[in-house]
Amino acid sequence: MTKKTALKKFVLYRLLSLIVITALIVIFAMVFVNLYETKVAYPLKYKKLVLENSKIYNLDKYMLFAIINTESGFNADAKSNKGAIGLMQLTTSTANYIAVKHNILDYDLTNPMDNVKIGCLYINYLQNKFEDFYTVMTAYNAGEGNVSIWLKNKEYSSDGRTLKIIPFKETDEYIYKIKKSFEKYKNLYSHILDK
Repeated sequence: MTKKTALKKFVLYRLLSLIVITALIVIFAMVFVNLYETKVAYPLKYKKLVLENSKIYNLDKYMLFAIINTESGFNADAKSNKGAIGLMQLTTSTANYIAVKHNILDYDLTNPMDNVKIGCLYINYLQNKFEDFYTVMTAYNAGEGNVSIWLKNKEYSSDGRTLKIIPFKETDEYIYKIKKSFEKYKNLYSHILDK
């Protein structure tokens, strides 16, 4: 074997080794990202509670997971600087309004069962008022009064049912997060939850 042939074999061996190592790193990264998404970024916390309430209130389970994840990160003790409380980040005034409408006399917004129930009832209430689901979610975040005004304004709505522009930057970002989270939950868990 000549020096030139030996050098070619050595370079080829090193190149193949580098390709194999790179492939292993890519595979490891993909597994890590998938684990991160399923365990950290898009968990199925409160799975039984979410699935039960999605059936009871006829709401999409992936959307409910997306709402809770976006609103509180599944932190039942979450409190916002605007006074929203619990998993679905309900204000006491909204919760009181829904509780009175549904004859709920006793509830605790830090209790996940109560919070999700009232949150689902509130979403149903908004669905009866607004036709489009993303309009409903905009009202959930920005308030139904704001959305009612925006739908009457041709600058924000061309059909009076959906919004082409959301004037509040925070709400616009919220809708983006909800859509992204919904798609992630559906892609990650449909093989498990749609059985």
